Amino acid sequence: MSVSLYSVKLARAVLIVQLVTFVIIGALFTLKEVTWGASAIAGGVAAWLPNVLFMFLAWRLQDQTPAKGRVAWSFALGEVLKVFTTVIFLAVALGVFGAVFWPLAITWLSVLVVQIVAPAVINNKG
Repeated sequence: MSVSLYSVKLARAVLIVQLVTFVIIGALFTLKEVTWGASAIAGGVAAWLPNVLFMFLAWRLQDQTPAKGRVAWSFALGEVLKVFTTVIFLAVALGVFGAVFWPLAITWLSVLVVQIVAPAVINNKG
């Protein structure tokens, strides 16, 4: 999510929709089995927390007048951190905690789809 493309209000709304999405999906998977629900929550956290980290980095630069090239480097650093944290969360969930793959993957992909679809839906609601 680029700061130039999304306002703080829209980014916050997308993060809230993502949070609600993985909590609901986790609750639905918990109806089948508790380990499936925990795996789904782990998949949602693996997609959502890196986005929160990225948005904090992006919001930090919004009030400043950045030096030439600083926005690009900050964006690139944010994306690299986002990818690494996602990989670490998924590896820990699958390797250390033994999460069930399918609920984790479905929830992770659902949160990513919400990240793509939600801005269009939120912007067109009026």
